[in-house]
This record gives sequence, structure tokens and C-alpha cells, in this order.
Amino acid sequence: MQRIMVIGVSSGVGKSTFARNLGDILSIPVHHLDAHFWKPGWIQAPLEEFQNAQKKIVEEDRWIIEGNYSSTYDIRAEKADTVIYLELPLYVCLYRVVTRWLKNIGRTRQDMGEGCKEKLDWAFIKFILTTYYPRKKNINERLNAFQLIGERKTIIMLKNKREINDLLKRVAAKIFVE
Repeated sequence: MQRIMVIGVSSGVGKSTFARNLGDILSIPVHHLDAHFWKPGWIQAPLEEFQNAQKKIVEEDRWIIEGNYSSTYDIRAEKADTVIYLELPLYVCLYRVVTRWLKNIGRTRQDMGEGCKEKLDWAFIKFILTTYYPRKKNINERLNAFQLIGERKTIIMLKNKREINDLLKRVAAKIFVE
């Protein structure tokens, strides 16, 4: 567990927090894709720039990259030895997105691109609502496809807070078996 992809069913599922916690336990640098994708003022980075940032990261010996961005999954999947997928209920994801917004109004979170103050709008809520169930339905196919890219990977699916916390505790206690 040296090169880890953290993905999830939706925004608000806890990818950033989980990745930070895992990175602290393993002493592995954590890279948040939102910080590479978003330029100040919520401007999308050019695709080539976004891809190149990830290509540079995956050449390192140890990393945790969190974020979905399915258009660049292959860059991370090729080099990853572990893929961790988080899935919590839709209502939990929506609640967390709203709570995150309330806690960070007017500020830029540490996992976001510089100059991207926290925002919440209908387009984002609609994105969550329209992508949640298709992602959930297709995740097994997606995870199986990752095994065809690069070397064999450990795939971990965590579908509730207990499983998430248990994995972090096992890794911290060094009793995680791949």
C-alpha cells in the first residue's frame, strides 16, 4: 500500500478526509485532484495540464491521490497498487456537502484549488443527484477494469462509516492484510 487511489460514489462521501487520515497514518503525501483541476475563480484547468500534474505525481514512489475525475482514471490506475472506493448513502453525501459549505463559506478548503472559495449551487447538487446512482450501479465494472490497467491492485470497498474507521484502525495498527 504505497500508491493509493481514493475514489468514491459522490462528492461528500469523505474522500478528502479519508485520504488525509490515511496519509497521516502511512506518512504518504496526499494529493487532492480538486486542487489541480480548479484554478482561481473556479476555472477548470486545461485537460493537458490536469493530466500532466497527475503523470508527475504517479512517478513518485509513494502517493495517495484522491478524487474521481473519471477522464483521468487510467493515469492513476496504471501505477496504483491499491484502489479504495468509498460509498455512503446519498442522503449522507448531500448532508456532508451542505455542512461543508456552511463551515467554509467565504474560505478555500485545503483540498481545493487556490482562490476557489467554498460554494454550493443548484448545478452541483444536480450533479450529485444525477451521478450518484449510475456510479453506484457501475462501480464493480469500473473496479474490474482497473485490474486490466498496469499491475494487479488491491481493491477495497468501504460502504459505511464503521468499515472506513475499521480500515484506518487496522492500517494504524499495522494489521492490514492486502
